Amino acid sequence: MGQNKKMEVFSNLRKLEPVHCIADKIVPGSVVFESLNPFPGYYHEVPGQEDLAYLYIALDRHYSLEKILRATREVEIHFDGFFDAGKGFLSIADDTFWVLRLRHFGNYDQVAKIQEAYASHGIGILLRHRKQGEHHAHIKIVKFLYLDEIGEGLYLDLKEKFHGYIGIPKHLDWDTFEEVTRQVKYNWMGSEFDAATGSFFYEGKLHDYIRVFSKKLGKEYLDGIRDLYLEKIK
Repeated sequence: MGQNKKMEVFSNLRKLEPVHCIADKIVPGSVVFESLNPFPGYYHEVPGQEDLAYLYIALDRHYSLEKILRATREVEIHFDGFFDAGKGFLSIADDTFWVLRLRHFGNYDQVAKIQEAYASHGIGILLRHRKQGEHHAHIKIVKFLYLDEIGEGLYLDLKEKFHGYIGIPKHLDWDTFEEVTRQVKYNWMGSEFDAATGSFFYEGKLHDYIRVFSKKLGKEYLDGIRDLYLEKIK
């Protein structure tokens, strides 16, 4: 891949987040998880922190990405401004939920309206199944990324502030990713970052990556983190 290339890619992302069920301003009886800290590896306050809310709306069954994208196109017409929706899977212990991941939805008064709008376009919401309290959830999100390649294997997200991506040579299972990331952070002398892992499909090939969240993003910063990951990946 050449440098400074704008790319639209199909991707998946895996991460671990603390979540809890919310009960207010949602369709009664529905299941909506709120992320308590969507970037648990990053401890400093981020400019625009109020816009970092992540919601996971539980669905009544599995829906194809195409069906969700078509519904999203119709739902967006009824709401002012932009909101970001992605297909996902959320697992807590032995329970797995099909979810619609929601960001940039304006305010919580919109959530029930968005749920109802999706239901009216064939994306049903899960009812009568509630988990109480806080949980650590393994989350997988499927969505499109819009990237700017700023160096070989280094990318900045064109739609999301503070999101960068570094290419790695192979897939890491979750336990290996956590251990490698622990080693990288122990040896990293720069400012803190949150990490997640995933892959994207581009030009007929699958590319594995580490997602880096930090307000210090730049070519030198990402290059330094990538060097450590390449060193620690066996």
